[in-house]
Amino acid sequence: MVTRSGIGYDVHRLVDGRRLILGGVDIPHAKGLDGHSDADVLCHAIADAVLGALGQPDIGYYFPPTDPSIEGISSIEILRKVAGIVSEKQAEIINLDATLIAEAPKILPHVQEMKANIASALGVRADQVGIKATTNEGMGFVGRDEGMAAMATASVAV
Repeated sequence: MVTRSGIGYDVHRLVDGRRLILGGVDIPHAKGLDGHSDADVLCHAIADAVLGALGQPDIGYYFPPTDPSIEGISSIEILRKVAGIVSEKQAEIINLDATLIAEAPKILPHVQEMKANIASALGVRADQVGIKATTNEGMGFVGRDEGMAAMATASVAV
């Protein structure tokens, strides 16, 4: 088997009237992320990293924002679909590492639950999933609390 890596990135606006879902965890916050799905930037970046390692199209290909049948879909379900693609390709996820970029809320209290959710959806162990968070030190759209971003890498054996 050969080890391949992929990179994922996602960003969503913060808006009133939506729940904040990150890593499949509903986190109390004044605003939530806007999107066709639950807008979980962390899961979306991870999905794209895994798909990239497999040489596949991004999640927009599999879950187009123009498809009304998937409006509001849980990003954990997106990860389950990605796990199915990994299996179809007879590949294996070695590890994932992701960073959430947001001014608030604090992520550390939710990291273990996020890791468990993501690991379960992808069929890996929680210790194969790294999740960190940082701020943008008040700079840019993230710093102004207008949105959140996430970056991820994946190593996959194919």
